[in-house]
Amino acid sequence: MGLLNALFGKSTNNVAEYIEKGAIILDVRTRSEYQGGHIKNALHIPLQELGNRINEVKKLNKPVIAYCASGMRSGSATSTLKFRGIDAINGGGMVSLQRKMS
Repeated sequence: MGLLNALFGKSTNNVAEYIEKGAIILDVRTRSEYQGGHIKNALHIPLQELGNRINEVKKLNKPVIAYCASGMRSGSATSTLKFRGIDAINGGGMVSLQRKMS
């Protein structure tokens, strides 16, 4: 698990802390996945569009909790965001993140 955390970012421990800091919930799934259901008030930017829309996230000037279906795409998104200087964590899969948020 240590290697996965190093590659994709921690997914569990900091969710409550990030929510307290006013974090943006970022859904990086596809448009059809998002339309099929998502976390209320989540910002939707599919992973394949994130690189081109990074300034949208930067302008919000808030930490980010990224999520997808399983945690893999949100791990990639977290790495991209961190590389661009944005405070971000991998929230993992949508169902798991919803549990952590309640």
